[in-house]
Formats: sequence, structure tokens, C-alpha cells
Amino acid sequence: MSQSSSLAAALALFVRFGLAVNNGLARTPQMGWDNWNSFGCDVSEELLQASAKLIVDYGLKDLGYQYVILDDCWSNGRDDNGTLVPDYTKFPNGMAAVADDIHDLGLKFGMYSSAGVYTCGQYAGSLGYEEIDAQTWASWGVDYLKYDNCYNSGQAGTQQISHDRYNVMAKALNDTGRPILYSLCNWGEDYPWNWGSTIANSWRISGDVTDYYDKPDDRCPCDGPDAWDCGLPGWHCSLLNIINKASFITSKGIKGAWNDLDMLEVGNGGMTDPEYLTQFSVWSAVKSPLILGNDLRIVQPQDLAIISNAAIIAVNQDPLGSSASRRWFYETDDIDEYGKGSYQVWSGALYSTTGGDYYDVLAVFVNGNNSPLTMNATLLELFADLGSTSAEAYAALSWEVNDLWGNRMSNEEAQAIIDAASGNYTGAAWNGTSTDRYNATAKSYAQGLAEADPLLLGTKTTTVAPSGTVVAEVDRHGVAVFRLRAIPTEAARKREL
Repeated sequence: MSQSSSLAAALALFVRFGLAVNNGLARTPQMGWDNWNSFGCDVSEELLQASAKLIVDYGLKDLGYQYVILDDCWSNGRDDNGTLVPDYTKFPNGMAAVADDIHDLGLKFGMYSSAGVYTCGQYAGSLGYEEIDAQTWASWGVDYLKYDNCYNSGQAGTQQISHDRYNVMAKALNDTGRPILYSLCNWGEDYPWNWGSTIANSWRISGDVTDYYDKPDDRCPCDGPDAWDCGLPGWHCSLLNIINKASFITSKGIKGAWNDLDMLEVGNGGMTDPEYLTQFSVWSAVKSPLILGNDLRIVQPQDLAIISNAAIIAVNQDPLGSSASRRWFYETDDIDEYGKGSYQVWSGALYSTTGGDYYDVLAVFVNGNNSPLTMNATLLELFADLGSTSAEAYAALSWEVNDLWGNRMSNEEAQAIIDAASGNYTGAAWNGTSTDRYNATAKSYAQGLAEADPLLLGTKTTTVAPSGTVVAEVDRHGVAVFRLRAIPTEAARKREL
């Protein structure tokens, strides 16, 4: 692929590169599954084994979901040497055996602790035990640490204090010699996006997500123009609350270190299908980790279809590692039971699938109104971050518009995959050879994009003429996501940019 040097320079504000924590992990946002949203403290060896197997059987492993993360409530305190002890009622064979089972499936094993005296579930925390715990987890074969912020003994309040507390574990993990992805879960307290990239692979930007689209909750304060400056991150945060907070800090994520908008609620039953499409789309667009939070044993076909959409996942796993940014946001009087409606547009640069001098461009239309809405954005609006010269050069081209939800798996196909995994279907289970499902194990997203694999491009809907407008019909609380691909004219090819 050719990318002109002058254009690359002009895109310096549009595509952000950087060096993150030096452990070689999460060069694209991590993907996996965590038990907390569906199960809380109701965890067991059997649950992890069953969920890991379903990740494989549903074809999710081959879409990139690789981490099986055990959250809180797994331990039974410490022994006389200060070493964490598993709850052998829940995990009778111990954690190393669980890790082995997960590794045997070609997946990776993640665990949880807190940078406090206790975890959020009031189990033994790791504050003061960082070196012992890191060595223990490494000996068990752990590949991922989710590190929470409960009961931190007041060691917070400035960026330096929080950085130093979390950095102790960063050093301890590195000293094990085992590559362990480090995921900070400090809820956006003390602005982790300013310092997290030097010690960790991701950092939570807000209080805990809940399975609501836009329900105000006093336990999750801060919304509107000052949402990023939140002294009490809270919990029970709605989808739009977190999206709004993310809009201020999209530039902070870089390769190897990502803004984490919290786990996915897709499939947990509290939102509509369009609302779940919105979460999966925006999380992908801003390069948040994609960590499933549903009960895979009872997954519904429409939800499996959402989390299996390779065209959207390819946005999240894009080789540029550049987050989309919000172009504009407006409130409206199209209210629902929770208050005013809204609509917003995001865009960002993507890897070029055309083999030319022009990046592909992502366009995301989010309709927070209480009714369907026709939305639009001009090419100049979508290309705003290119700078006036480059934005105008981009807008002078025609653009192929591809709907990234246009090739969503049908509910019938998804149900067949579910039935096959449960043994109730006589057809072939997912084995990585299907020609209508993308297999990132066999061909990475970077390679698939370089080859313009149709499974990653969505469905072509129209062509927008130079200086034109992209139009989208968007469901109530829904989203439309497009990949724009340049169609250069001969004159544009010869133009000095």
C-alpha cells in the first residue's frame, strides 16, 4: 500500500502513534470474556471451563476473543507465607489446573485483584503484597491481570499518588518474566489516561457500566461538558454516560495502551438490539477493549450475531490504532422517560483497503432520540481532523460507502451455531473453515484489511460524490456505521498534496 509522506504528515493529528508499557502486549485492544457482569461472585472452575469451551465452539476465539478472565471472589485469603490461596470449594483443582484447561483450548487466562487492602468483594487485596502475588499468578500461568481500586487506604487524590500505587504492581508483573497484560480498573480516578500508558495496557475511564442505555443514576455522577473531570466516578453508569466521558479523551489511547470503557453488556437483557449495536459499535470505534460480559451458556442468536461481526471488530483491531473522535453532539426535545434526546457523529482514520494514498474513514451516527432519525454529515465534517488542506483534498474525491452492519449474521445462522455447540444440531459445528465467517486465527485483521477481504468491508450502499454528504437512517437509540473508501479520480491522483 502506498501512503504519501505529505499526506501522512497532514494526518499527524488524525492518527496517533506512540509507545506504551513495554511488554509487547495489546498492540490492538484486548478481546475476551469476564464473568462479573453476569455472575458477580458466583464463580467456579466449571463456569470458566464451560465458558472457555463455548468461546471456541461459537467461533469467538477465531474472531479474536482470547482472554478468559476470572473476576472477584475467587480466593480464600492468604496462607502463613502470605501467598493467596484459591477457594478450593469453587476451584477444587487449583488455579494452575484452570489455566492449563484454558491454555489447552488455545485461549489465555486472566485473573483479578485490587490495589487495595481488600478487593471490591472484600476478599484479600494485593496492596503491600504485589511481588508475592505477581509471582504466584505467574506460577499459575496467568496471562492477564484486571487490577481494581477498592479499599485503597486513601492512596489516591493526585495523579502521582495513583500512578505510584499502580506502578508497584506493574514492576512486579514485569519482574516475573512472564508476559501478563495489565488492565487498570481505577474508574477514571486521578486521570489515568494521562499516566496509564507508561505502566499499563489499558485503564478504565469511568465508573462501572450497567445494562441501561441512558438512565440517570445518582450513583454515577458527572455528565455533560465537565464529565471528564469527575471526582466521584461511581457505578451504575449508562451507555451514553460513558460514551460522553470517552469523547473528551480519545487521543489518549495508543498502541499497547487503551482507554477502557468497561465490559460489554451485549446479551445481558437490559437493552434493545439497537442499543446493543450502539455499545458494540462505539466501543470498537474508540478502540476500547472488547470484553464480553454475558452468560455464554444462554446466549441468544441476535446477540451472538452482534459480537461476531468481523467488519466491526476489524475497526477495533485496525492496524493504525487510531480512535474515532466525536465531531458534534446535539440535544433535542425528542424525549423519553429519562429526559432529552440527542444525536451525535463520530469519525476517524482507518487502514486503507484501496491500496492508494488515502486512508479509509470511519463514520458513526448515534441516535439518542426516542424515535428513528435521518442523520447526515458532510465529507468535510467527517474529515475535519485532517486539517483544512487535507480535508478539502479528501472531500474532493468520491467515496464508496460500506455499511458495516450490512453483512450481520442472520439469527438463523447464529442459532445453528448455538445448537451445534450444545449438541442439538446435526450440521457441522464451527471448525474455523467456514467461508462466510472471518477467521482471524488463520488470517489476522491486518492481513485481511490489506487484502480488502469482503468479510471486513460490510456491504456497499452508495457512492458519495465530491463535497457530498453521507446520509443514514438510524433506529431509535441505534447506530449506523460506515467505512468510507476513496475512489480517486485521475486528476486527484496527479494532484500534489
